[in-house]
Amino acid sequence: MLPSLPLWRPGKTWRRLLCCALAGAGLLGASAARAQEGGAAACKQLIASGNPQYPPYLWRDTEDESRLVGANAEMLTWLSKELGLPIEARYIGPWGRVQEEARAGRIDLIAGAFFTLPRTEYMDYFHPPFRETRSVVWVREGSRLNYRRWADLAPLQGITVINNSFGEEFDRYAREHLKLAQVASLEQALQMLQRSRADYLVYEDSPAAAYQARLNIGDLKALTPPVANENLHLTLSHRSACNTPELRGRIARAMYKLARQGLMQAWVDKHIQLWKRQSP
Repeated sequence: MLPSLPLWRPGKTWRRLLCCALAGAGLLGASAARAQEGGAAACKQLIASGNPQYPPYLWRDTEDESRLVGANAEMLTWLSKELGLPIEARYIGPWGRVQEEARAGRIDLIAGAFFTLPRTEYMDYFHPPFRETRSVVWVREGSRLNYRRWADLAPLQGITVINNSFGEEFDRYAREHLKLAQVASLEQALQMLQRSRADYLVYEDSPAAAYQARLNIGDLKALTPPVANENLHLTLSHRSACNTPELRGRIARAMYKLARQGLMQAWVDKHIQLWKRQSP
């Protein structure tokens, strides 16, 4: 038989070290919990923005140009009630600046962004998306462009709005194969296309049609098939003081509820009519 070995019992020094380690772990856990609670406590309001030239989804309030109105702003009002937190839909500037403000954490939410990998470096996307959109090729009425696939655009000069995305696949193809200039606003892009300073415009169908009606531009048409069908997401800046696991979970649950109840379509229909009634 093997000799029995004595049962090891930690000495005083080992007991002290073990106690210190357990106490340290407890302090770290308590510290992390307090930091998370502090972040949640500090979050008293969410500042949201988005593309301000995006009817019927978002545009500047004619009575208070510091505010954004539209279907996405109404979605934020609904979300505010769901979260029990005030959400301000604020005009920050053009779409490019909105993205930079989100990157810096000076705004919390973007109400309407397509998914791209570079944007995941500075903001979280919520699923499910709250709206599917269709991006198309716009041309003048007399255009002879026989568009069936992206390659048909390669010989021509195109135009779009700066910092707009039409999905990872099309964006990559455009960078590598298309002559697609970028301008500051949709209004400018539509006017350039009308004046033959570009052969085609790539933009979403509903916002572009809304702006044409406002600008009284009636000699442009959309071609099929669309270049992309993309989803609009709500996003939260990584640097937002409100970005905690608890709040992300609450927002995700709210967005699931919104999609399940099919609320967006009524808001879009309502704000299409509101946009048409407003004077330029």
